Amino acid sequence: MLLRMRMAVVAAALLVAPLSVPQPALAQAAPEAAGSAAQRQAIAALDRLDGTWRGEARMAGPGGQMTFIQTERVGSLLGGSIKVIEGRGYNADGTTSFNAMAVISWDETAGRYAFHSWANGRSGDFPFEATADGFRWEVQAGPGAKVRYVAVVQDGRWHEVGHYIVEGQPPRQILEMTLTRLGDSDWPAGGAVDPGH
Repeated sequence: MLLRMRMAVVAAALLVAPLSVPQPALAQAAPEAAGSAAQRQAIAALDRLDGTWRGEARMAGPGGQMTFIQTERVGSLLGGSIKVIEGRGYNADGTTSFNAMAVISWDETAGRYAFHSWANGRSGDFPFEATADGFRWEVQAGPGAKVRYVAVVQDGRWHEVGHYIVEGQPPRQILEMTLTRLGDSDWPAGGAVDPGH
């Protein structure tokens, strides 16, 4: 399937390219395929997230408050034009209680970040904003309700708080996590399949 998709992309590129353009000129355009300079610049504003992280998280739920170990690993793909994040929560016995994946990109046309996340069998696109010291994003949580996450990431510390917000009521904190940066990682770009030459 991937081969058919690649062949379709190549065929489309050849159809729109002038026949007189030599092949080396087409190859020189390849770096743009990894994203534009504006996309790379916007994603570079999130480079403070790169690496591996671990710490404690507390979540308030219907059954009371739960405490667990939270890890995050963050890196870039497509020449630095997207940021990929995987989060895992671990129970005291080491089993995985939560696993989420997100991809952040920059939409040049709209002039804003695009944030797509997968967790608990669901996925969606959510408002996301980079801030001077971290980021914030929101999830709709029913009519007139949302969950807002605000993170401060600096000096090797990632502190994120989530509030459940209902119109006409004071915000209620439902999540707090404090992570420490463990180090660099080549994830997810590391281990790419080589061309076999």
